[in-house]
Amino acid sequence: MEHITLLLAIVIVTALVFDFTNGFHDTANAMATTISTGALTPKTAVAMSAVLNLVGAFLSVEVAKTISGGIINEDGLRTEVIFAALVGAILWNLLTWLVGLPSSSSHALFGGLIGAAVMSAGWSSVNGGTVVTKVLLPAVAAPIVAGLAALLATRLTYRIGRRIHSDAQEKATAKGYRAGQIASAGLVSLAHGTNDAQKTMGIITLALVTGGVLHPGANPPLWVIVSAGTAIALGTYLGGWRIIRTMGSGLTDLKPPQGFAAQTSAATVILASSHLGFSLSTTQSCSGAVMGAGLGRQGGVVRWSTATRMFVAWGLTLPAAGLVGAGAEFLTKQGTWGVVVVAALLVLGSGAIWWASRRKPVGHGDVAPSGAAEAADTGTPAVAAVLPPLATAQDLKATIAAPPASTQDPAHPATV
Repeated sequence: MEHITLLLAIVIVTALVFDFTNGFHDTANAMATTISTGALTPKTAVAMSAVLNLVGAFLSVEVAKTISGGIINEDGLRTEVIFAALVGAILWNLLTWLVGLPSSSSHALFGGLIGAAVMSAGWSSVNGGTVVTKVLLPAVAAPIVAGLAALLATRLTYRIGRRIHSDAQEKATAKGYRAGQIASAGLVSLAHGTNDAQKTMGIITLALVTGGVLHPGANPPLWVIVSAGTAIALGTYLGGWRIIRTMGSGLTDLKPPQGFAAQTSAATVILASSHLGFSLSTTQSCSGAVMGAGLGRQGGVVRWSTATRMFVAWGLTLPAAGLVGAGAEFLTKQGTWGVVVVAALLVLGSGAIWWASRRKPVGHGDVAPSGAAEAADTGTPAVAAVLPPLATAQDLKATIAAPPASTQDPAHPATV
């Protein structure tokens, strides 16, 4: 086997940069619901998500094998093609992060890879059957399946909840939903690491194959798994607060039981697809589950204007990243100077987007639920989200003869 060349090393580093952007771009998939309902504080939520993303990276390599040996024909593929594909995916991820748009990092990667491969060797370099069966069809089916599962789970949850009558039962149920939301959010994070970290593993493995370091069809080496898992975990820890803010408001109104149902349904779909080698979008799965949970509660609604804008963004992701990847590959085909120009454009473009983001920074304080401070005085945030606010001592003195629950307003639902 040949040694890793300078170009191959640059491609590996660029792939890990993409993995890093994938981490902070898609954190909202796991944590927006949990943060918005107050079940976890923002910093605690992203820290837990980061650890579980790292663990999930070690659970399977089926998706990585789909990327490295399925979508693109390996024969005659140049390392520069992978570099150009990553440039398209990274710039689209950063641009959509800047505007707080929850688009698919997975489709950005696929789009960049397909666009660069077509520019390099024509349409024959793309395995159309694999793209349809393991990318496009799951992209359509995953949000529908996750949405239906969340809708049914939500209705079942509320049907069971009708049997709760006493205050003690309500308090016990509220604690259970808090624990359930935390557990389901962790499951989504684990599923995200299992599915999305493998995409970077597959890209690095594909680069190693094109560079002659690995033979075609080889599994990702251990160091590739470790580095990809670490990169996505570090990106997750930064939070991606802009997209969390978008996912945490505007799509539908959720209470903790719905959040629990949505997260559990999405995680189940993602983990099942990872086992089958389907490289679906965790963003689309989680969004579909959130909408299903919103419709599952009696009186619940989905704001279809917001959902429509999200659907349009999903449709634009693959072709937009593909065009950037094709343009980058056109330059790399010109020789060494073209590769240098593409690298410079990536650095300059990323720097410009970062500078633009600093003009209106978004931090963890911008995504915390508005009633977090009040909730802290009456118990855990999740309890406050499903129970009436506790009466103060002064209120009790004034209304000692009347049951406090009869005069209090129900808790306001969290907005997701």
